[in-house]
Amino acid sequence: MATIKQYTKKDGSKLWMFQTYLGINQATGKPVKTTRRGFSTKKEAQLELNRLLVDFEKNGLEKSNNETFKEVYELWYDNYRKTVKESTSIATERYMKLHVLPVFGECKIKHITTKMAQKAVNTWADKLQVYKVVLQYASKVTDYAITLEILESNPFERVSRPKVKRTRKEKEIKFYTSDQVQQVLSFLDHKVKQVKDDNLLYKYFAEWDYTIYRTLAFTGIRGGEALALNWNDIDFNSKTLTINKTLSKTRKGYDVLPPKTKSSNRIISLDDKTCTVLKKWQLRQKEFFFQNRIKNKNIIFSDYESNYSNRQSLYQRSTRLANFVSLPNIGTHGWRHTHASMLYEAGVPMKEAQERLGHASLEMTNSIYTHLSDKQKNATAEKLAQFANF
Repeated sequence: MATIKQYTKKDGSKLWMFQTYLGINQATGKPVKTTRRGFSTKKEAQLELNRLLVDFEKNGLEKSNNETFKEVYELWYDNYRKTVKESTSIATERYMKLHVLPVFGECKIKHITTKMAQKAVNTWADKLQVYKVVLQYASKVTDYAITLEILESNPFERVSRPKVKRTRKEKEIKFYTSDQVQQVLSFLDHKVKQVKDDNLLYKYFAEWDYTIYRTLAFTGIRGGEALALNWNDIDFNSKTLTINKTLSKTRKGYDVLPPKTKSSNRIISLDDKTCTVLKKWQLRQKEFFFQNRIKNKNIIFSDYESNYSNRQSLYQRSTRLANFVSLPNIGTHGWRHTHASMLYEAGVPMKEAQERLGHASLEMTNSIYTHLSDKQKNATAEKLAQFANF
């Protein structure tokens, strides 16, 4: 099974390539596939394909192993993407295409030395805070080459791991204070009252904004978790909200999937005011869909056609909202940090905050609480300076 086809390079020139399946590696039971590029004519590609097939037939896997890193990566990735969530496989593919394949993609994988690997790792460490993640994926590809009996050892296993250079400031945790949250919600509430009832679409989105930002501020759920909610997730009698899914990015757009971590599955208590706001929104939504003859799909924060809203759209709404109220733009995730700051101000213990926020580890919650503590200390110093203005 082989295919020969022409492809276009970035500079517009055209070359030929082939892909072929050579058979099954009897030692591992794994398929042996290969790709060759860079042929000037179809005839050249065909001749190289014939030579490779004859070589493999005569010598087996041992002498025909001439795969590039990219070829092994493509084989590994075909298997890997079936074992992880789509959002994870998309992120992995992005790391590899941005950082690993430009360095090793066209190298024969058996020619990659520890010295070459170390040089690449040093470069990644200089410019990437998450270089160890990139190293991990590169190492997995070479481990796969060992499984295919292309390599005997992994050159990435013996590299030294440099300390990450803090060439940029730590990412600031963005959030609103309780006073700023009140300012935003007052603005949105006023907007709802300003829009006339007969202006159905504007009324819908005015109440949509007020409800979702009230919910984000007083629950701390992620934006994707909020957009995936349906009305069955709320128990108004017990005043609880169940989080068991999220709206995730896929290759075809967005889809509702299980949360990434086990700790993200949780039940959150709701305050009375948030329950009242959500009940009112439920009635408004039913009324809107009925008047417009739209089938209600039971999604809490749906668009005006009762479909799932877009995460990018929510982020853009957060940006516009910040401009309207003349506050810093904290994005959508900043509302999660805002809830954490409100928990901190209210004296909620860190372990309880971790469970409510759905953090995988207490360390994550601790980093936010520590940041908030530092902010509070700075605010105290500023208040003192204003008081003792001499």
